[in-house]
Amino acid sequence: MAEQKKEYTAESIKILEGLEGVRRRPAMYIGGTGKDGLHHLVYEIVDNSVDESMAGYCKTINIQIGKDGSCTVIDDGRGIPVDVNKQYKKTGVEIAFTKLHAGGKFDKDTYKISGGLHGVGASVVNALSTKLTVQVRKSGKIYEQSYKRGNPTGDLEVVGKCKDDEHGTSVSFLPDPEIFSTVEFDFAFLKKRLQEIAFLNAGLKIILEDVRTGKKEEFYYAGGLIEFIQHITHSKSPLHKPIYFKKQQETTVVEVAVQYSESYNENIFGFVNTINTTEGGTHISGFKSALTGVINDYAKKKGLLKDVDVEGDDTREGVNAIVSLKLADPQFEGQTKTKLGNSEIKGVVDSLTTTALSEYFEENPSIANKIVQKAIAAAKARDAAKKARDLVRRKNALGFSGLPGKLADCSSKKFEKTEMYIVEGDSAAGSSKMARDKDFQAILPLKGKILNVEKANPVKALSSEEVANLITAVGTGIKENFDQSKLRYNKIIIMCDADVDGQHITTLLLTFFFRYTPQLIENGNIYIAVAPLFRIRKGKDLYVYTEEEKEKKVKELGGKADVQRFKGLGEMNPQQLWDTTMNPKSRILKRVTIEDAVEADKTFSMLMGDEVGPRKEFITKNAHIAEVDL
Repeated sequence: MAEQKKEYTAESIKILEGLEGVRRRPAMYIGGTGKDGLHHLVYEIVDNSVDESMAGYCKTINIQIGKDGSCTVIDDGRGIPVDVNKQYKKTGVEIAFTKLHAGGKFDKDTYKISGGLHGVGASVVNALSTKLTVQVRKSGKIYEQSYKRGNPTGDLEVVGKCKDDEHGTSVSFLPDPEIFSTVEFDFAFLKKRLQEIAFLNAGLKIILEDVRTGKKEEFYYAGGLIEFIQHITHSKSPLHKPIYFKKQQETTVVEVAVQYSESYNENIFGFVNTINTTEGGTHISGFKSALTGVINDYAKKKGLLKDVDVEGDDTREGVNAIVSLKLADPQFEGQTKTKLGNSEIKGVVDSLTTTALSEYFEENPSIANKIVQKAIAAAKARDAAKKARDLVRRKNALGFSGLPGKLADCSSKKFEKTEMYIVEGDSAAGSSKMARDKDFQAILPLKGKILNVEKANPVKALSSEEVANLITAVGTGIKENFDQSKLRYNKIIIMCDADVDGQHITTLLLTFFFRYTPQLIENGNIYIAVAPLFRIRKGKDLYVYTEEEKEKKVKELGGKADVQRFKGLGEMNPQQLWDTTMNPKSRILKRVTIEDAVEADKTFSMLMGDEVGPRKEFITKNAHIAEVDL
């Protein structure tokens, strides 16, 4: 029978009433339905409380994770309006929690500045929760209304009394397991963002409690951005005390903290109305332009530039900066607000930053001189690094296909299918080359441990044969020359031994990718292969990945099994390596992501940098949870 064609008529167009559209396409509103999306619900409600703080009405926000898996956010702001809106014939509470694009964010008199999700935050959280209850305390009364998957289960009612001067809002919600792949809130995950919010709002107290475990953290920073920048540079050998300024042009407030360190890495974090703009935007462009201009102008004025041209990248080597904007009408690119798009803001930030930094440099010549000298050193190093890169290119041009001689390439031309395994040691390289599928799997062996690029300057790093081979094999180039379109393999997989040395090599490689090609992590191209620790043989081979898993499996098998512990990948024969670690149908891969750029930078600096104190403190604190390989 011929297939019957369906008519495309007006009847084909579906209208999603109320919040049904949010439930159908949640990723459009919260970015995804995994761990990130789940915690985004908390941030949306917290952002509404922060808006009250920025308006001058809220001093404390309390976030509680309940035993039932719920999250409750309590603030001491003005409280959501409980009176009836004449247009909709509903209370302000019900409108806020059931109508998209409804809220005080659109009334410039109510919130001159806000970070909430364009007026959809509360209603989106409501739509994606099995149950949500809101309580408002104001005018001596406690009002309450509950909802189920976005729909009211009753009217807003007075359920009790409170003191006449007591005010605020409490929102308690239970995420919907039909929507999310996980509905378990992560205390540590929430802690990072909430601490960030407290840093950005000097004088605001944020309390995080986990009723399940009894954990409790309190964040309060009277120093705001100054304490934030010191937190970031804690393990980086700062060159000077923090530079801080706060300037305003009309309704736009620009607040900046800057502190250079002896490291070679650039770390500039942007925030707009406390929202972390991880992809940057016009405010970051304006700051960078001002920094380059001020340093160059000061250096020329003092006659410090001789036979060297200082470029933008040079002025940002070793810089740590926080650029925080309070903006009346931010235009974000994308629903989850990761990039600021207001074109006029670039000029505003550039102008205010130029004025503030120029004044600071004139008043603090010793600090200005340190910063300029660092930029000049960076410019000289850049020239030397360019020569090193050119040398690498010339060497590669002499070899076959310009690729490292040790690379065992794959034959497939289908990019989506291709993957490159990075392995260490001759035995592991030999096994993996025999185990792989030559059609789509390439092998790049490393000789020993790759250079720690956190400590090494770019010239030394690029002069390293192993680093050069890695850069060439990946194909994208690095830092300012990075080009995603030139990536040679869709997946880059770090495959090291499960012992301490293997973990160290993995960390060294991750440090390289984070500092030189962070885009590969952001785009989801970097993976870590998970190799089994034990083989249990009883009739057939079983592979397990942890000590606990081994004990459980041996017990299930009656306590009589032949158990072999793999101390390295080289101990596996090619078939075992294929079955456990390289076969796409049976292997376990961990995709590397950056959940929090501020925390990631701090952690890499602490683990791989020159400062011994913070690393020793970290090891002492976490030694009890480390596995001992006997």
